[in-house]
Amino acid sequence: MKSGVDYVGVGIGVMILKDGKVLLHKRKNIRGDGMWALPGGHLEVNEGFDDCAKREINEELGIDIKPIKVITVSNDIAYGVHYVTIGIMAEIISGEPKIMEPDKCSEIKWFEFNKLPENLFNPSKSIIIQYKDGSLGKHF
Repeated sequence: MKSGVDYVGVGIGVMILKDGKVLLHKRKNIRGDGMWALPGGHLEVNEGFDDCAKREINEELGIDIKPIKVITVSNDIAYGVHYVTIGIMAEIISGEPKIMEPDKCSEIKWFEFNKLPENLFNPSKSIIIQYKDGSLGKHF
């Protein structure tokens, strides 16, 4: 498949659950502007998945998390880029989520799984669908 991009990036999407709800943020001024997504970001050179998840969540939401496990891996070619996206399940260990990067995020909200917004960012949608339908690791 020819996508017009010349590199593959690695992204981390972090699924944080609380009282049966998932935490999403609305993207702003970045790919997928106006779409709801799991918080996360780009894996840096020499960084482990768990360290990336902790760093990104602290930068974006001002909270500390404990990554529990990798729950999905997907190959995402969308929005003019190509990423391998690692879905990580995590729990909050301290803090209350707040917008720390208002130039990249306009809103954060807890959503019930049966009342998710329609405009989900594709990589996040893949992680959530695989989690919801129990097909983890079956989508390539």
